[in-house]
Amino acid sequence: MNPMRLPTWLRIALVAGVFLLVAGAGFLGYRWYTKPTTLTVAVGSLDGEASRLVTAIARKLTQLNAPVRFNMVETGSVLDAATAFASGKVDLAVVRGDVGDLSQAQAVVVVAHAVALLIAPPGSPISDIAGLKRVTVGVVGGDINRQVVKELSDEYDLARANVVFKNLAPAEVRKALETKEVRAILIVMPLAEKYLTLIRNLFPQNAKTSPVLIPIEQAGAIAARDRAYESYDVPKGTLRGAPPVPAEDLTTLRTSFYLVAQKKLSNDLVTDLTQSVMNARRDLLTEQPILAQVTAPDTDADAHLPVHPGAAAFYNGTQESFLDKWGNIIFLAPMIAGGLVSVLAAAWQFLRADGPQTREQALDALYALGRRIRVSGSEAELDEIELEIDRILQTQRLKAAAGEDETRDVTALNVAAHRLENLIHDRRLVLAPQQGGKTREQVRG
Repeated sequence: MNPMRLPTWLRIALVAGVFLLVAGAGFLGYRWYTKPTTLTVAVGSLDGEASRLVTAIARKLTQLNAPVRFNMVETGSVLDAATAFASGKVDLAVVRGDVGDLSQAQAVVVVAHAVALLIAPPGSPISDIAGLKRVTVGVVGGDINRQVVKELSDEYDLARANVVFKNLAPAEVRKALETKEVRAILIVMPLAEKYLTLIRNLFPQNAKTSPVLIPIEQAGAIAARDRAYESYDVPKGTLRGAPPVPAEDLTTLRTSFYLVAQKKLSNDLVTDLTQSVMNARRDLLTEQPILAQVTAPDTDADAHLPVHPGAAAFYNGTQESFLDKWGNIIFLAPMIAGGLVSVLAAAWQFLRADGPQTREQALDALYALGRRIRVSGSEAELDEIELEIDRILQTQRLKAAAGEDETRDVTALNVAAHRLENLIHDRRLVLAPQQGGKTREQVRG
């Protein structure tokens, strides 16, 4: 349809509708791009501390308006969290490096380090692992410490020594020690004040008696065999300062808790996740001192848990810069802007379709009418064409009267109009026999 035939209000409505559509699409695109991504994270621990820690981080991510948010899925233990992660039910999980199926896991951050402590009650004659012969050892959280027990049994041949390991819930430990149901305990925990206080409260507190920490001298050999562990020296006086317990640095095993991500998560998303978690850590250190243990994982290619490429980009400082991400858009922006200018110009012309035409536009319109005259099939159509010619000439004569066009331009238009009148006359003569009527000139004669 010729835009000249549309009412002005309709043309304005059409253009406004198009621009509202484009603006709405742009707004929705912006909202979609800036909307935070919510990731599900499986968390579980015997004492609920891991859940409280992740809840605090999740709350801080919201306060910081971070691009990544957490939806926490509570599980009973780190083993259950690893199982949920391995099944693909969650995007992230807090796991321990020696527990569960972590074949699809890639490390984001080290949440905490957990140290294996073999402890005998005060006055015990047991001072080394050889002294555990024919002894029952209580294992706190036996289900999640099976691998530690296996490594100790294999390294020291504890089965031959008739060492029995008995699973204990945290609430059962004190009674088992008092009744001598177990002669030592094995516990794997972070060296944080909360957990050290828990150990101290299991044993009588006085200056003359203190629990006995049993070293794992072959920790280095175990770590060489199983990359989930490392040899670690517990600093002198960690459990008690005066007299110090242990009396000297004590060799034992250490493993780590990780926040892990599925391999399928995009690098950019995990980069944002890593940066957001580290920012939250910085702000929460005062109220959550254990977060001081949150560090970067091993980024070496042969690490026990490979680091996610998105996390590695953050730690190595190789994340994409602004120009890397937006360089193409910046390059294309001038071309896009040029296209928008063209669209705006076309819209402006569309809106001004009823405005006065230039001489060239008027001549073009007259020439177009010549083609319509030659194919017209009725007197009514020819009458309409004559009215259009009159409108064009009237507009151009008004412009000439206002001094906007030269006289010779109006003359050219009159010549073209005269030629069209001749064409109309000839076309009426052709149509008269076909319609069985008289032409207007015959009637006038």
